[in-house]
Amino acid sequence: MTYVLRIWYMLALVLVCPNTAEDFQWIKNNTGSFYYGTFPTGFLWGVGSSAYQTEGAWDKDGKGPSIWDAFTHKKGKVFRNETADSACDGYYKVKDDIQLLKELKVNHYLLSISWPRIMPTGIKAEQVNEKGIQFYNDTINSLLENSIIPIVSLYHWDLPQVLEERYGGWQNISIINYFNDYANLCFEKFGDRVKHWITFSNPWAVAEKGYETGEHAPGLKLGGCGAYKAAHHIIKTHTKVWHSYNHTWRSEQQGMVGISLTSGWGQPIDVHSQTDIEAAERYVQFHLGWFANPIYKGDYPEVMKNYVGRKSAQQGQGTSRLPTFSVQEKSYIKGTSDFLGIGHFTTRYVIQKSLPSLHVSSYDTDSDLAELVDPKWPAPGSEWLYSAPWGFRRLLNFIKTQYGNPLIYVTENGVSEKVQCTQLCDEWRIEYLKGYINEILKAINDGVNVKGYTAWSLLDKFEWNKGFSERFGFYHIDFKNKNKPRYPKASVEYYKKIISANGFPNPREVESWYQKAMDTCSITNQLLAADPLITRMEMVTEIVVATVFTLCILISAVLLMFVLRNHS
Repeated sequence: MTYVLRIWYMLALVLVCPNTAEDFQWIKNNTGSFYYGTFPTGFLWGVGSSAYQTEGAWDKDGKGPSIWDAFTHKKGKVFRNETADSACDGYYKVKDDIQLLKELKVNHYLLSISWPRIMPTGIKAEQVNEKGIQFYNDTINSLLENSIIPIVSLYHWDLPQVLEERYGGWQNISIINYFNDYANLCFEKFGDRVKHWITFSNPWAVAEKGYETGEHAPGLKLGGCGAYKAAHHIIKTHTKVWHSYNHTWRSEQQGMVGISLTSGWGQPIDVHSQTDIEAAERYVQFHLGWFANPIYKGDYPEVMKNYVGRKSAQQGQGTSRLPTFSVQEKSYIKGTSDFLGIGHFTTRYVIQKSLPSLHVSSYDTDSDLAELVDPKWPAPGSEWLYSAPWGFRRLLNFIKTQYGNPLIYVTENGVSEKVQCTQLCDEWRIEYLKGYINEILKAINDGVNVKGYTAWSLLDKFEWNKGFSERFGFYHIDFKNKNKPRYPKASVEYYKKIISANGFPNPREVESWYQKAMDTCSITNQLLAADPLITRMEMVTEIVVATVFTLCILISAVLLMFVLRNHS
């Protein structure tokens, strides 16, 4: 009871005094201020997506099945049992979608390559799918022809199903070499044109949701061990790929290889409590530091090693559930990132929570903390995604302090909405983008080395176990229409203005953007309202034409028989 009362007391303190957080060690700033100014010359503006969420064509042109194909084809794994079998039909609409990129006036596009589309079994020695390679060649060429830089992720969660079935996926150390073969094939085929490579997009979700909770493919619940083991192999795989590029391709291709890590910001609920301050940092270390610390410092965060080790001992295990790196591995891993991709969506208040020693192991309980949100924070879409822009600046400053101010590209940042009806006037997304992008600008003024921003995402798409129920896109898709038409939301117009101005030049100009965006979406709404009628008319026309054509053939056949009979 005392613990519950303390949580409510601290939450009330936060709500009454929102700026007490200014004293937190990583950065001292007014959380509510807005900064007018522009980004440095050459700052890259872009938008992103991933292969499985958008491409569709899951079994076409030689593509092999992925773990997500297998996962979604099982009943009860995804909301409404939806699948990405056709998704946005992006496989067939590359040129259409590049026109959308041109409309947005972005500098770059972050896309992922589907491993099973170019290696159906995931094993190079068994099969390479030339049609898959041609698809990505054509996509990359089309982007460059339109002056759009391709930033390419090698892995956005779609592991070839064969590797999961034969070896247990990321639980097996053999996958390191298979992935390295795949990465080197990509460098060979596309590296003359692609200069920004991401090895893994959000590996935290791959490990935790795929092998701990089972919410994501392959759907395994290997409590307390599976996530750590998967992450260990992912870090080693990233390292091997970076060294492969560095040794074989860098001098010729002059590109960069990084990793994209997604993390929320953890803010101590009581900034005067040392235990809450430590809990908040532990939150960030168990998310971001889990992967970033080995890559930038050579080993897991000390706090992870201490907490997981202690919990493992309390549970009667002889060794820690968190794997260890050898001295040679630490040296091999450290420094293997030319840039750090950062995905960020939300913030949590964090409080120390001493959990009882459970016999059941869990990554979730290893960190001894509780997460809270301010009910005043906007939450228009995903249940986990609350808008608190100030947390982004603090996260970026944390990275600067912890990892030696690395080169950063923001690789994912955006907000969803729950789909109850079509919503093209997405003012909440405009507010979210305005706030979060402004915090990046502040962080750059703090000296953080951010060189580019990728809004998430270009299109409404398949949102993993949530199916199509949540929408992150700048462009709405009518998934019930077989043509999957794209419709711009108001945020398209607003993001274009930010890109054109390279930031937020002055209050008067920025204020005018909102109304222009709303005017645009009102026009689009009228078009969308007319489209169902047009679609129905097209369907009726198709049926009528087909019926008339069939009747004409039948009548002609009858007449022909009649003529032939009379002739006889």
